[in-house]
Amino acid sequence: MSIDIKTATIEAKRTTFDHIVEKLGEGKTPTRYQEAVFGHQAEEVFHYRPTWDSERELFDARRTAIVMNDFEDLLDPRQYYYGTYVIQRSKQRESQEKNFSVVEKRGLLEDLDAVMKEKISKVVVPFRHAEWGANNNNYYIAGYGFQTPITAAATFQGMDRLANAQYLTSIGLILSSNDPAILDQAKDEWLNTPMWQGLRKLVEDSFVTKDWFELHVLQNYLLDGVFQPLLFKHFENEVVKNGGAAFAMLTEFFVDWFVESQRWADSTIKVAVKESDANKALVESWINKWQPTVIAAADQLAEFVFAERSKDIIQQIETELDARSKKIGIQVQEK
Repeated sequence: MSIDIKTATIEAKRTTFDHIVEKLGEGKTPTRYQEAVFGHQAEEVFHYRPTWDSERELFDARRTAIVMNDFEDLLDPRQYYYGTYVIQRSKQRESQEKNFSVVEKRGLLEDLDAVMKEKISKVVVPFRHAEWGANNNNYYIAGYGFQTPITAAATFQGMDRLANAQYLTSIGLILSSNDPAILDQAKDEWLNTPMWQGLRKLVEDSFVTKDWFELHVLQNYLLDGVFQPLLFKHFENEVVKNGGAAFAMLTEFFVDWFVESQRWADSTIKVAVKESDANKALVESWINKWQPTVIAAADQLAEFVFAERSKDIIQQIETELDARSKKIGIQVQEK
């Protein structure tokens, strides 16, 4: 008796869901990201309008002045959905935790001179409060934004900002040999030191900015576009040049994270700007409204860190931001 083993290929009758087919067209196989973000926004059959905003539906595209034919066009170029996001951040966190462990166990910051230690404690550690503000702002975008591509990405962004705040807390504790008093000092700096009040006011103003896309522009484009390079590029270089090479190990995640974060911010704003002249004019008005105030707030910190070089540093940052604006089709007012 012989047995013949044969293989059979069974063709799938369908490769995806009906709403994805309607979106992409018949016969096209979607990516996991597309299946994760398309067609999930509730748009009808609501029970009642929210009592706290009775002029709008519970989920309403009119919560921003930006008008899109399809808000699902605001895609994340990183194509993050839960699985890919968690895998990527897990790898990065493992690497970052090892860096913190090495610096702490070997006391690599202990020989840093007193001036640099003071600057880190006064400039880097208090910034954790700004990161907490960014966490709140991105969850506002996630809560009031429209369509899954932007709200999912904002959710991930909000979680990233909580991680950033925790990393800054850890840096403070390593610097102080685990004395939590440094965190109280950082809070006092944030609340009372003049050089922080410009940014603190911006964070508080952002909390009452109701248009979620304007908040996206303010937080993820302008505030991040100025303060991330100020602290984790220019200030980091200053610390490294003064014998604090180990400090770069503690801020590695911030550098890598900002590179990918600005891809998302630039892409979504560019899509909205290309949608219509009205959107372009609106985004330009928001940038021209907020950017001078953001630059002025950064200038206060730069003066403390860089002294006579502060104007040159701020000019470099502003030039880089303006170059990004031109690439995405935004005309910035001449200074």
